[in-house]
Amino acid sequence: MKRLRFIIAAVLVIVTGTVMNASAQSWQVGSNYSVQFSCDQASGIFKDIKANIIFDEQAPANARINVSVDAGSLNTGNALMNKHAKSDEALDVTKYPTITFTSKKITKNGGAYQVTGDLTAHGVTKEITVPFTFKRSGNAAIFTAGFSIKRSDFNIGKPGGEIDENIKINISVPVIKS
Repeated sequence: MKRLRFIIAAVLVIVTGTVMNASAQSWQVGSNYSVQFSCDQASGIFKDIKANIIFDEQAPANARINVSVDAGSLNTGNALMNKHAKSDEALDVTKYPTITFTSKKITKNGGAYQVTGDLTAHGVTKEITVPFTFKRSGNAAIFTAGFSIKRSDFNIGKPGGEIDENIKINISVPVIKS
């Protein structure tokens, strides 16, 4: 009898895991994405991101969002500012060429979501929580998010310095179901 219960429990675990994974949907990043940063002294965009997105708005607990940003793709619209921002006095893109985010948990709150995960920038990893929205239209959708980080949390730039402590990040990522 114990063996039969064990077998039934094992089958239920396998079936439940298969059903949960079957509902997960894979998304590819579209070409018109935007990853913007801003503070009082500077603003710009990162032009090169890659992402692995498994997301189903009906089952956010099963979702995963992993993003990699090429730190060297930063563009402020000013060549001197770009050079400084990429130098060892700021992002140090030679030593730290990528900024990554790896999700740990995604939850839904009303019509919006929150993703908690590890953000790694400038060789420092910190757990952050980012609110975002997901608007779907057929096989396409768009993720949008806005949040702030403290540059000192990631040892970016000199303490105090001339750049604001809080850096605003705004993300708009169109995706297509793959």
